[in-house]
Amino acid sequence: MATERSKLTDAHLHLQDESFSRDIEEVLARAAEAGVERMICCGTCEGDWPGVLELANRRGRIIPCFGLHPWYIGERSVRWLVELRRYLKMVPAGVGEIGLDRYRKDLDEGAQEEIFRAQLALARELDRPVTIHCLRAWDWLVRVLRSEAMPGAGFVLHAFGGPPEIVPVLADLGAYFSFAGDVLDGKRRRKLEALAVVPPDRLLLETDAPDFLPPERFRVVRPADGPGGRPRNEPANLRGIFHGVAELMGIDGEELAGRLSENACRLWRGLMS
Repeated sequence: MATERSKLTDAHLHLQDESFSRDIEEVLARAAEAGVERMICCGTCEGDWPGVLELANRRGRIIPCFGLHPWYIGERSVRWLVELRRYLKMVPAGVGEIGLDRYRKDLDEGAQEEIFRAQLALARELDRPVTIHCLRAWDWLVRVLRSEAMPGAGFVLHAFGGPPEIVPVLADLGAYFSFAGDVLDGKRRRKLEALAVVPPDRLLLETDAPDFLPPERFRVVRPADGPGGRPRNEPANLRGIFHGVAELMGIDGEELAGRLSENACRLWRGLMS
C-alpha cells in the first residue's frame, strides 16, 4: 500500500466513459489500492454530464467538472450554456473539459472560440477552476487567454503537449501543466523538454483514462479492452506514471508526491472536501 504522504490526485480522467460501465467498482478499488486518493472527472458534452454528476454524488473521491469540449460543439443544444450553468451550481465542480483544437480539420474555429470564451466567462463568474484541452492551437490559445481576464480559481492544461518555449508564457498567465502517461514514451522528446521547464508549483499528473495508456513497464494494472477493442487505461496506472516521472526528473518520490498534492489542493481547493 502507498503511504499516507504519497496519496495521489489524478488530474484528469473520464470515468463516465462507457468502457467503465461494467466494472466501475473494481476500477475504483484498484485505484484506491494504488494510492489514488482523488480523481478529477471531466465531462465533454451535454450527454455525459449526468454520468459525471452521478459518479460524484455517489463517491466523495471523484471531483466533477462539466464542460463542452471542442470536438462536440456540433452536437450542442440551444440551451447548452444554461444547462452548463445549472450543472455547475448543483455541486462544487470545475469547468472542463473545454478548449481549442486545430488537430481536427472539421471543426468550426469561430464557434470553438465563441464557446471557449463563454465557458471562461462562466468560470470567472462562478469562481471555478478550468481544465483546458489544446491541440496544435497554442498561439491561438495564448492570444485568447491574453485577451480574457483569467479565472480567479486557476486553470490547468491537461495532457500538456505544447512546445517547451511556450511553458513560461502560459505559466505567466497562471497555468498549471498536467502530464499523462505518454510523457514516459522515450520518443516524445519535446514532451520531456517541456516537463523539465514546468515550474515545480504548477506540475500535475493524470491518466486521461480510458485513453493515453502509459508504456507497458509503467502500468500498474493489465489493460482491459475498451470500445472497439482498444486497450483501456484506468486511474490505478497513475501510480506507475508517478514513479516514472520521479525517475525522469531525478527526484525523490516522497518529495514529488508532496509537491503534486500541494499543487492539486491549491488548484481545486474550493472543490475538495
